[in-house]
Amino acid sequence: MSTHQTLGFIGLGIMGGPMAHHLLKAGHTIHTHTRSKTADYLLQDGAKLCASAAEVASKADIIFLMLPDTPDVETVLFGEHGVASGLSAGKVVVDMSSISPIATKAFAEKINALGCEYVDAPVSGGEVGAKNATLTIMVGASDAGFERVKPLFELMGKNITLVGGNGDGQTAKVANQIIVALNIEAVAEALLFAARAGADPAKVRQALMGGFASSKILEVHGERMIKRTFDPGFRIELHQKDLNLALSAARSLGLSLPNTATAQQLFSACVAHGGKAWDHSAMVKALETMANFEVA
Repeated sequence: MSTHQTLGFIGLGIMGGPMAHHLLKAGHTIHTHTRSKTADYLLQDGAKLCASAAEVASKADIIFLMLPDTPDVETVLFGEHGVASGLSAGKVVVDMSSISPIATKAFAEKINALGCEYVDAPVSGGEVGAKNATLTIMVGASDAGFERVKPLFELMGKNITLVGGNGDGQTAKVANQIIVALNIEAVAEALLFAARAGADPAKVRQALMGGFASSKILEVHGERMIKRTFDPGFRIELHQKDLNLALSAARSLGLSLPNTATAQQLFSACVAHGGKAWDHSAMVKALETMANFEVA
């Protein structure tokens, strides 16, 4: 177990709650702030509630953020009673949200100017990974910043990689979300094809799991498509946010990402049918609508 530290955690939702809980269970003191109600299990295990992000930053040496989107992170860091107003030199801000790599570099500059380290460390693995402490963590930081926070990352995740400097962790996460979206689309097309051709999609999936087409998406999300379990998971609206980051960054880089754009349009079709809160595996429903046929 790592040496006891005084930590802050802001954003205790589906992901942040379990992540903060792992830090608590390891014996660290955690000062918290969140927009929603703090879960009872965190309070029972000693999470200390603060009235503002600034209060968290003033009491903790390392402050973690787990928030929905870029504007949320900006407000929590630099808004009224934000983290920046509670910082003193030598502290570390660790943003584990998935947000814009470009904005992240700007946020890091401002935090560094206060004499503090900034670490961007978005995660992959979803709610299950957060609860089981098996998250993949992609880090953008200085070597010193990474070494300081790494023992805490090891309480929350398994595959922890220092990708490069500030912003590079977020860039890796965007790349991750491109691959996930395109894999969901591929699995959805394959299972829809198999089912429409008269084969049992569950058996087809089982056969493919042993071959070159095998993937985590085929394993987990393929099963969801067949069993129709589209409760999140990872909401379509959040995956759309990540693909927006990919497509807007690609535009600024003069880069074409044609299949990322197609995946985004399929998600938009799901949203049009009331599906923004469906699990992202429900992308299959957009293809099913076009085919007038269901995988199940």
